[in-house]
Amino acid sequence: MVRLIAFDLEGTLVKSVSSWVELHKKFGTWDKGKEYAERFFAGEFDYATWAELDALLWKGHTKEEIMEWANSVEYMDGAWELIEFLRKNNFKIAILSSGLMCLARRIASELGVDYVFANELIFDENGVITGEVNPAVDFQSKGKILENLKKELDPELTVAVGDGYNDLSMFSVADVSIAINPHEGVEGDHNVESLHEVMEIIKELLG
Repeated sequence: MVRLIAFDLEGTLVKSVSSWVELHKKFGTWDKGKEYAERFFAGEFDYATWAELDALLWKGHTKEEIMEWANSVEYMDGAWELIEFLRKNNFKIAILSSGLMCLARRIASELGVDYVFANELIFDENGVITGEVNPAVDFQSKGKILENLKKELDPELTVAVGDGYNDLSMFSVADVSIAINPHEGVEGDHNVESLHEVMEIIKELLG
Protein backbone atom coordinates (compact mmCIF):
# COMPACT_ATOMS: atom_id res chain seq x y z
CA MET A 1 0.00 0.00 0.00
CA VAL A 2 1.36 3.41 -0.97
CA ARG A 3 1.97 6.23 1.48
CA LEU A 4 2.40 9.92 0.65
CA ILE A 5 4.53 12.65 2.20
CA ALA A 6 4.66 16.30 1.10
CA PHE A 7 7.52 18.58 2.07
CA ASP A 8 7.88 22.30 1.95
CA LEU A 9 11.39 23.01 0.64
CA GLU A 10 13.03 26.11 2.07
CA GLY A 11 13.56 26.03 5.81
CA THR A 12 12.42 22.38 5.74
CA LEU A 13 14.69 20.28 3.48
CA VAL A 14 17.26 22.98 2.66
CA LYS A 15 18.87 25.86 4.54
CA SER A 16 17.66 28.59 2.20
CA VAL A 17 14.93 30.70 3.81
CA SER A 18 13.35 32.14 0.63
CA SER A 19 14.61 31.93 -2.95
CA TRP A 20 12.79 35.18 -3.72
CA VAL A 21 14.48 37.08 -0.88
CA GLU A 22 17.89 35.57 -1.51
CA LEU A 23 17.82 36.44 -5.22
CA HIS A 24 16.70 39.99 -4.40
CA LYS A 25 19.77 40.25 -2.18
CA LYS A 26 22.02 38.70 -4.85
CA PHE A 27 20.76 41.13 -7.52
CA GLY A 28 20.52 44.21 -5.26
CA THR A 29 16.72 44.53 -5.61
CA TRP A 30 15.66 43.79 -2.02
CA ASP A 31 14.44 47.33 -1.23
CA LYS A 32 11.84 47.10 -3.97
CA GLY A 33 11.19 43.40 -3.27
CA LYS A 34 10.46 44.17 0.40
CA GLU A 35 8.03 46.90 -0.65
CA TYR A 36 6.19 44.47 -2.99
CA ALA A 37 5.97 41.86 -0.22
CA GLU A 38 4.45 44.40 2.17
CA ARG A 39 1.94 45.48 -0.47
CA PHE A 40 0.96 41.85 -1.19
CA PHE A 41 0.35 41.14 2.49
CA ALA A 42 -1.65 44.37 2.73
CA GLY A 43 -3.96 42.94 0.05
CA GLU A 44 -3.06 45.38 -2.75
CA PHE A 45 -2.62 42.66 -5.39
CA ASP A 46 -2.77 38.90 -5.85
CA TYR A 47 0.06 36.38 -5.68
CA ALA A 48 0.53 36.10 -9.46
CA THR A 49 0.99 39.87 -9.71
CA TRP A 50 3.45 39.85 -6.82
CA ALA A 51 5.50 37.07 -8.44
CA GLU A 52 5.63 38.93 -11.76
CA LEU A 53 6.59 42.24 -10.13
CA ASP A 54 9.49 40.45 -8.45
CA ALA A 55 10.56 38.68 -11.64
CA LEU A 56 10.49 41.95 -13.60
CA LEU A 57 13.12 43.34 -11.23
CA TRP A 58 15.47 40.57 -12.43
CA LYS A 59 14.78 40.99 -16.15
CA GLY A 60 18.02 40.65 -18.10
CA HIS A 61 19.76 38.46 -15.55
CA THR A 62 20.62 34.94 -16.67
CA LYS A 63 19.69 31.38 -15.78
CA GLU A 64 23.39 30.83 -15.13
CA GLU A 65 23.32 33.47 -12.39
CA ILE A 66 20.19 31.91 -10.86
CA MET A 67 21.72 28.42 -10.91
CA GLU A 68 24.93 29.70 -9.33
CA TRP A 69 22.77 30.60 -6.32
CA ALA A 70 20.57 27.45 -6.51
CA ASN A 71 23.59 25.14 -6.61
CA SER A 72 25.06 26.80 -3.49
CA VAL A 73 22.06 25.99 -1.26
CA GLU A 74 22.83 23.35 1.38
CA TYR A 75 20.65 20.56 2.76
CA MET A 76 19.28 20.47 6.28
CA ASP A 77 20.94 17.86 8.48
CA GLY A 78 19.26 14.49 8.05
CA ALA A 79 17.58 15.21 4.70
CA TRP A 80 19.25 12.39 2.76
CA GLU A 81 18.73 9.80 5.51
CA LEU A 82 15.06 10.77 5.88
CA ILE A 83 14.32 10.50 2.15
CA GLU A 84 16.11 7.13 1.95
CA PHE A 85 14.06 5.86 4.90
CA LEU A 86 10.80 7.05 3.29
CA ARG A 87 11.57 5.40 -0.03
CA LYS A 88 12.28 2.09 1.75
CA ASN A 89 8.86 2.39 3.42
CA ASN A 90 6.71 2.83 0.29
CA PHE A 91 6.28 6.59 0.48
CA LYS A 92 5.67 8.66 -2.62
CA ILE A 93 7.52 11.92 -1.95
CA ALA A 94 6.44 15.40 -3.09
CA ILE A 95 8.05 18.83 -2.78
CA LEU A 96 5.54 21.70 -2.67
CA SER A 97 7.40 25.01 -2.70
CA SER A 98 6.28 28.58 -3.16
CA GLY A 99 9.94 29.26 -3.89
CA LEU A 100 11.50 28.80 -7.31
CA MET A 101 11.64 25.72 -9.53
CA CYS A 102 15.34 26.23 -10.32
CA LEU A 103 16.13 25.19 -6.73
CA ALA A 104 13.23 22.76 -6.27
CA ARG A 105 14.11 20.80 -9.43
CA ARG A 106 17.75 20.45 -8.38
CA ILE A 107 16.80 19.10 -4.94
CA ALA A 108 14.08 16.81 -6.32
CA SER A 109 16.51 15.36 -8.85
CA GLU A 110 19.29 14.78 -6.32
CA LEU A 111 17.00 13.23 -3.70
CA GLY A 112 14.94 11.18 -6.16
CA VAL A 113 11.64 12.86 -5.27
CA ASP A 114 8.52 11.70 -7.16
CA TYR A 115 6.66 15.03 -7.55
CA VAL A 116 7.86 18.62 -7.53
CA PHE A 117 5.73 21.78 -7.62
CA ALA A 118 7.18 25.29 -7.48
CA ASN A 119 7.05 28.69 -9.18
CA GLU A 120 8.93 28.93 -12.45
CA LEU A 121 10.81 31.91 -13.85
CA ILE A 122 10.49 32.15 -17.65
CA PHE A 123 13.73 32.42 -19.65
CA ASP A 124 14.13 33.32 -23.32
CA GLU A 125 16.01 31.16 -25.84
CA ASN A 126 19.30 32.65 -24.62
CA GLY A 127 18.61 31.77 -20.98
CA VAL A 128 17.77 35.35 -19.98
CA ILE A 129 14.98 36.17 -17.50
CA THR A 130 12.01 37.67 -19.36
CA GLY A 131 10.21 39.02 -16.29
CA GLU A 132 7.40 36.49 -16.71
CA VAL A 133 6.71 33.75 -14.20
CA ASN A 134 4.47 30.70 -13.94
CA PRO A 135 3.05 31.12 -10.38
CA ALA A 136 2.11 27.46 -9.85
CA VAL A 137 2.27 27.48 -6.03
CA ASP A 138 0.72 30.47 -4.30
CA PHE A 139 0.11 30.97 -0.58
CA GLN A 140 -3.08 28.88 -0.60
CA SER A 141 -2.54 26.22 -3.27
CA LYS A 142 -0.41 23.66 -1.43
CA GLY A 143 -3.56 22.15 0.08
CA LYS A 144 -5.22 21.81 -3.34
CA ILE A 145 -2.08 20.21 -4.83
CA LEU A 146 -1.86 17.72 -1.97
CA GLU A 147 -5.58 16.96 -2.30
CA ASN A 148 -5.08 16.13 -5.98
CA LEU A 149 -2.14 13.84 -5.18
CA LYS A 150 -4.25 12.04 -2.58
CA LYS A 151 -7.00 11.48 -5.16
CA GLU A 152 -4.47 10.14 -7.65
CA LEU A 153 -2.61 7.82 -5.25
CA ASP A 154 -5.25 6.90 -2.65
CA PRO A 155 -2.55 6.54 0.05
CA GLU A 156 -3.14 4.77 3.36
CA LEU A 157 -1.25 7.61 5.11
CA THR A 158 -0.56 11.23 4.11
CA VAL A 159 2.02 13.31 6.00
CA ALA A 160 2.86 17.00 5.47
CA VAL A 161 6.07 18.65 6.71
CA GLY A 162 6.66 22.41 6.63
CA ASP A 163 7.49 25.52 8.59
CA GLY A 164 5.46 28.45 7.30
CA TYR A 165 2.05 30.05 7.08
CA ASN A 166 1.69 28.87 3.47
CA ASP A 167 2.06 25.25 4.65
CA LEU A 168 -1.12 25.37 6.74
CA SER A 169 -3.33 24.53 3.75
CA MET A 170 -1.45 21.26 3.18
CA PHE A 171 -1.42 20.58 6.94
CA SER A 172 -5.22 20.66 6.85
CA VAL A 173 -5.33 18.03 4.06
CA ALA A 174 -2.75 15.63 5.57
CA ASP A 175 -3.56 12.90 8.09
CA VAL A 176 -0.55 14.01 10.13
CA SER A 177 1.19 17.40 9.98
CA ILE A 178 4.71 18.06 11.25
CA ALA A 179 5.93 21.63 11.75
CA ILE A 180 9.72 21.97 11.74
CA ASN A 181 11.11 25.08 13.46
CA PRO A 182 7.73 26.70 12.70
CA HIS A 183 7.22 30.40 12.10
CA GLU A 184 5.14 32.28 14.65
CA GLY A 185 1.49 31.21 14.52
CA VAL A 186 2.25 27.94 12.68
CA GLU A 187 1.55 24.64 14.41
CA GLY A 188 1.34 21.05 13.27
CA ASP A 189 0.11 17.91 14.99
CA HIS A 190 3.78 17.63 15.96
CA ASN A 191 6.28 20.49 16.33
CA VAL A 192 9.95 19.51 15.95
CA GLU A 193 13.39 21.05 15.55
CA SER A 194 15.07 18.65 13.11
CA LEU A 195 14.52 16.17 10.30
CA HIS A 196 15.85 13.45 12.61
CA GLU A 197 12.79 14.09 14.81
CA VAL A 198 10.55 13.92 11.73
CA MET A 199 11.94 10.46 11.02
CA GLU A 200 11.28 9.32 14.60
CA ILE A 201 7.64 10.47 14.37
CA ILE A 202 7.13 8.62 11.08
CA LYS A 203 8.68 5.46 12.57
CA GLU A 204 6.10 5.69 15.37
CA LEU A 205 3.28 6.19 12.86
CA LEU A 206 4.35 3.07 10.99
CA GLY A 207 4.43 1.11 14.25
